[in-house]
Amino acid sequence: MGLVYKYGDNVDTDVIIPARYLNTSDPEELAKHCMEDIDAKFAGSVNNGDFIVADKNFGCGSSREHAPIAIKASGVRCVIAASFARIFFRNCINIGLPIMECPEAAEKIEAGDEIEVNFDTGVITNQTKNETYQSQPLPPFLQNLIAQDGLVNYTKSKLGENA
Repeated sequence: MGLVYKYGDNVDTDVIIPARYLNTSDPEELAKHCMEDIDAKFAGSVNNGDFIVADKNFGCGSSREHAPIAIKASGVRCVIAASFARIFFRNCINIGLPIMECPEAAEKIEAGDEIEVNFDTGVITNQTKNETYQSQPLPPFLQNLIAQDGLVNYTKSKLGENA
C-alpha cells in the first residue's frame, strides 16, 4: 500500500525529468529531480511503494528513457493513468517500471489516497475510499519482464539459460 501523487492530462517527459538533468543516466541522481518542474516537493516526499496516478496521455513528449528511470528510482511502485503515450509505455516495460491503464481509477483516485494494486488481476484498491477499480492486467510475459527488472535483465537470463 502506498500514497498517491496525482497529476492531470499530458504530463510530458520534460516535466517528469527536465532536460537540464539529462547529462547523467544515474538513476539516483535522476530521482532527485523527478517531477520537479510540476511538483517541486515530489522528490523530497515520495516514499518507496508510493504511486503516481494521472489522467490522459501520461509520458508524452520525447522518447527519453530517463523519465521512467527517474520515476522508478524515486521509489514509485506503479504509475496508473487513464492512458499513456506509446513510447513511454514501452520504455516503462523495458526498464521494469509497472504501469496500469485505468480511466476509472484515474478519475476517482485523489492525491493522498492510499491504494494498493494486484498486478495479476488488475484490481486497484483505494483503501481511503473503500473502492476498487478494474484495470486490464498486463499479460504474464510482460509481468515476467517487469519482475526481472526490465528487458536487459530478462534477455540476460534467457541467454544464460541457452549458453
